[in-house]
Amino acid sequence: MPAPADEGAYLRQLRWRCRRGMRELDVLLMGFMDTRYPSAEPAIKRAFEHLLTLQDPEIQALLAGRLVTDDSDLDELVQRLLDHSGTEV
Repeated sequence: MPAPADEGAYLRQLRWRCRRGMRELDVLLMGFMDTRYPSAEPAIKRAFEHLLTLQDPEIQALLAGRLVTDDSDLDELVQRLLDHSGTEV
């Protein structure tokens, strides 16, 4: 999803999408959004935006290693999320 002309509104929208049905995912995704997303390279930003389109069980399965993807950018993002959190979800 390309960023609109109003970057602030786009970032607020992404942050809102980080709010999930599971507190653990909320903390992990919002933490990454607030601290790592702004300086991430474009491929990782796109992977994060894609991740936010997935359902909570899919995100949790990716983070737990139960779901495998052939998307190298998404794999890299998952590793960064796990490194950032210091734990598995």
